[in-house]
Amino acid sequence: MKRCLDLSHSIVGALILVPLLFIFIAVAQAADLSVETAAICRDVIDRAPVDEASSFPVSVGRLYCFTKIVGADAPTEVTHVWYFGDSERARVKLPIGGASWRTYSSKVLQEHEIGDWRVDVLDASGKIRATLIFTVTK
Repeated sequence: MKRCLDLSHSIVGALILVPLLFIFIAVAQAADLSVETAAICRDVIDRAPVDEASSFPVSVGRLYCFTKIVGADAPTEVTHVWYFGDSERARVKLPIGGASWRTYSSKVLQEHEIGDWRVDVLDASGKIRATLIFTVTK
């Protein structure tokens, strides 16, 4: 009976420790991540931002948030969160597969979305690593 109890305690301990280990690894990886380059732009060609600016006419139709992430020592992810004013408009999770990784998300603009925008770049633990501020005009 004692052996059965020891085994059940071991299983319970493993069920508690394994998720904590994954959380610890994700936090440790997130601590090393940084955003080396970030830009709001009209396009991304050959893994590089094109026509970066801080103001765009709504007629552009679609904007891109480009980021170059460095410091990942294992696969992880970042999230681009697009805000119009204080209203979240899009949340895009993007895989990071190496120590230096370029990635991007995009947002189609609606005719009525004139004004101040921002994109927060979050690491896997939800910490803001960069904020890009821009304006959409008529």
